[in-house]
Amino acid sequence: MISYKQINDKQGFFVIKDCTAQGLSQEAKPEIRVVADRNVLSVYANADKPFAMDKISVILDYAFKSEDKIYVNGYQSWTDSFEYSVKDKMYAPAKFMQAILKGPVGRTSGISNAGDIPILEIKNRTGKFYGFSYGYVRRENEVDIFGSLSERRGYTVIEFDCQSNGITVSVDLKGKKFESGDNLLLQIGLFKGQYNKAFDEYFNAMGIEPKERPLLTGYTTWYNYYNKINIKIVERDLEALSKLPQQIDIFQVDDGYQKAIGDWLNTDISKFPDGMKPVAQKIHSKKMLAGLWLAPFAATKESFIYKEHQDWLVKDENGKLLRAGANWGGFYSLDIYNPQAREYIKKVFDTILRDWGYDLVKLDFLYCACIIPMHGKSRGEIMCEAMDFLRECCKDKLILGCGVPLAPAFGKVDYCRIGPDISLEWGKRRFDSREGVSIVHAMLNSVFRRHLDGRAFGNDPDVFLLRDTNIRLNNKQKAMLAKCNKLCGKVLFTSDNVDDYDESKHKLLSYVFDRNIPEILKADFDNGILKVEYKENSVVDIFTADMKY
Repeated sequence: MISYKQINDKQGFFVIKDCTAQGLSQEAKPEIRVVADRNVLSVYANADKPFAMDKISVILDYAFKSEDKIYVNGYQSWTDSFEYSVKDKMYAPAKFMQAILKGPVGRTSGISNAGDIPILEIKNRTGKFYGFSYGYVRRENEVDIFGSLSERRGYTVIEFDCQSNGITVSVDLKGKKFESGDNLLLQIGLFKGQYNKAFDEYFNAMGIEPKERPLLTGYTTWYNYYNKINIKIVERDLEALSKLPQQIDIFQVDDGYQKAIGDWLNTDISKFPDGMKPVAQKIHSKKMLAGLWLAPFAATKESFIYKEHQDWLVKDENGKLLRAGANWGGFYSLDIYNPQAREYIKKVFDTILRDWGYDLVKLDFLYCACIIPMHGKSRGEIMCEAMDFLRECCKDKLILGCGVPLAPAFGKVDYCRIGPDISLEWGKRRFDSREGVSIVHAMLNSVFRRHLDGRAFGNDPDVFLLRDTNIRLNNKQKAMLAKCNKLCGKVLFTSDNVDDYDESKHKLLSYVFDRNIPEILKADFDNGILKVEYKENSVVDIFTADMKY
């Protein structure tokens, strides 16, 4: 516990119960000030010497009502993020999976790093919900948004406790070194009112200009072939798309073209004998933008980085390499503060974007840049600086972000995934993490993160699939996924060979790919049923989907 000085204005936006700190340097005794200036709450620490602190928290009074809906924003792109009723429990993986994620296997394999387990420990119980960077309480179409104004000090965690009528706002400051003098530790705003107006005010307060991006229709190789791609597949599906009556904006080549994760300039010539520059030229010849996937901060044991430059990789306090994740048999993360690693990443983007001629890069697994605090910086601070670096590297080329904590990506990427990878079957595997593949969670995230579209970036809900082979969805489920993407997405991709479509599939594809953008009026999720009221061509309609599994 710490002592603090509370300075409230007369507006009464915040009723502060307490302010607490964890991991404060024993020798440090900073003066803590909690300042409420209208709708912005700030916590400062003034000290006469440098200090460190793991976490600072402010507990607020809040009177929840039985009809309230609580939205919590998950840690990163893939994390489930939707509204709950006050008597719900947050989604959680099966208990044995939680034990794996939180135990030695989770830590050593890196599978825990994609989610929030390394940052906080909150038990799932009725009426208690938590999210990152921002969240809201909704009553009909009025919301109270509690939103961090910056994650550059550390990740902000917002906990809604409907049982005790309290909201706790915390900032993860672990690893950050503060200098003597006055330091801002936490800053959060409260934005009240109609849904869209309140979100406009929130983004304006963050200083993020609207990110209106044009609709992108197109294709990615991933969800049909995964990494089993080659030039023949690319040429065949590209030719099929080019014959469609509507203009297709972009053709994206996904994972599988490179020799190893991390070796982005070393093409697998058994798959692409002439390299990747001619692929971009072929795509351009069909009057489409060329897109290429990569995970710029990741490297596997097969990469030249691991074999020759382990000094570029993130290590723990004992100098041991840290697994950043379990994909591809396990991978490691580049230290973005290593000068040679930075130069390599810059060279990769210069080559792909300016020599090979790609117009868009899909940048994946970005969370791995900040798997631990380091260099006197918190994880949130590192992620913000990593996104600054990527924008600097890509200049005016298009970035599609993925696997990234969202607030650090606000205003830095042109488009961004706002849900998990879809599966080729309906539902959600209970033994999976909150970031696991799932059509159900992808659709829910698309609906309940819709407020980010046009404000933070253009929303990418992931692909829709209409084919009949290599898939375990019935026609109704395929149509629901396609409709949801149409309602919520600014990036509308498929992974199908459209030459295989019959007339009904071509008709649905034409509907999704037309340039008309529906307007969502409101959305609800109750008892496993999703209902979205929307306006399209001046007609109001309701989209309903059963999300139970």
